[in-house]
Amino acid sequence: MTGLRHLIRLILRRDRVLLPLWVLILAALPAVYAASFAELTPTDEARELYARTTAGIPSIEAMLGPIYGSSVGALATQRAGLTLLIVALINVLVVIRHTRTEEDAGRRELVAATVVGRHAPLAAALVVAVGADLVLGLLTAAFMGFSSGSLLLGLSLAFAGIVFAAVGAVAAQLTENAGPARGLGLAVLGLAYLIRAAGDATGSGLSWASPLAWGQYTQPFADETWLPLLASFGLAALLAGLAGWLSVRRDVGGGLVPTRLGPAGSTSLTGPFALAWRLQRGLLTGWSVGFLIFGLAFGGAVSGATEAFNGNPELAELFARLGGGVSLTDTFISTLLGIAAIAAAAYGIQAALRMRAEESTMRAEPVLATGTARVPWALGHVVFAVAGPIVALLMIGAGLGLTYGADVGDLGQVPRLIGAALAQAPAAATLTGLTVALFGLLPRLTGVAWGILAICLLLGQIGALLQLSQAVLDLSPFTHTPHLPGGEVTALPLVVLAVVAVVLTAAGLWGFRRRDVGV
Repeated sequence: MTGLRHLIRLILRRDRVLLPLWVLILAALPAVYAASFAELTPTDEARELYARTTAGIPSIEAMLGPIYGSSVGALATQRAGLTLLIVALINVLVVIRHTRTEEDAGRRELVAATVVGRHAPLAAALVVAVGADLVLGLLTAAFMGFSSGSLLLGLSLAFAGIVFAAVGAVAAQLTENAGPARGLGLAVLGLAYLIRAAGDATGSGLSWASPLAWGQYTQPFADETWLPLLASFGLAALLAGLAGWLSVRRDVGGGLVPTRLGPAGSTSLTGPFALAWRLQRGLLTGWSVGFLIFGLAFGGAVSGATEAFNGNPELAELFARLGGGVSLTDTFISTLLGIAAIAAAAYGIQAALRMRAEESTMRAEPVLATGTARVPWALGHVVFAVAGPIVALLMIGAGLGLTYGADVGDLGQVPRLIGAALAQAPAAATLTGLTVALFGLLPRLTGVAWGILAICLLLGQIGALLQLSQAVLDLSPFTHTPHLPGGEVTALPLVVLAVVAVVLTAAGLWGFRRRDVGV
């Protein structure tokens, strides 16, 4: 562990802006939800009706988790179910960024040449992640009033993040590059979410197989049991120990799972587009299959959810603020598609950032030293960064339409919901274009794209609940997409978003053509 303290200081210095930002924002979310519920359900009777109605909706419990009480804190705890997912996602990405990404860039080898122990870099990344999670938990408790329930809720969020920080540490040891490591970590997170959703929707004990459910089973502001946190602590310690054990059994820059070599002579790599396809196809397949599964899983529960809405005006008002559709069914589907649009934009950003990864690891320079020009090389990746989210949205629209249409006996819902999903594509393309612009003009600031996505996510999650001004909500491109199905479609906002995406992409390609490679 020699040099651990200095490496922790280095990580904190590099993340001195983003780390406090996401900790503060995520810690404040449960308090925001509590304030919204206090406004929407001002009486005990209204809260009891809300809790009783929500507890009988499989799709709501699949999306957010179970509800264990009718107090404001208990209602906010269930609404914070997606916050658990966000905290876990950030921890996976943070740990991989400070471990495997450092190796890809060659900085890990440079640091290892100094007086630094073999375990220190991995331990430093985990210490920072765990410390940030604990601060997040304490701030959550403080914002919620520092009771036993708020402290339990804060620690539930913290331990969910700690578990998946350890998952990211293990993933970083298995693969040779940061991209596959992120893909593996996100696949584990997606599987954990699906297991929890399936278990909560069916009322079975399947959810216990998912660490995302353990925090919710602590039942903050209700029965308040601390035992599930011990399971999270034990799993995190086991995975962290496994990551440390694996790290000394591989070479720096290598992975325990060897990269499968391609044929010595390939006729398929005939140009930059074919190369981009080889690099992006795994990402495209994984996201598309995940979106299809998500659509199939939630489409069958739409009818049950909307039947429950009819007897609960408070719940209907809450989803009306979030979704904006005309009928309750359309409102619920619109809410799901709004979340899917943010996820599709994340995919577009990740696909566009593959260009920066290729450049920073010096794999792009040998390609560009041939007859391949810069713009065609970049366009190969841009095509997948723009088309990939469209394919993913098509998959979720098809999945929702198939299962919901089969439930109501109307397969005409398939094209209707596919169209509703694709209406979100211009907003996702705008963030993709912004990422390309950063890559071409300000390559060292490409990570800002993730921060902008986080702002859009927060505006979508709490902007309507807080009744923020329209000028603030308009900062997100997703505000300007129609609330489909059921809402009105205006062509002008979609055209403007598409034009903005094209302009940003063109600016990025122009900048990349004129700047130095590797800056």
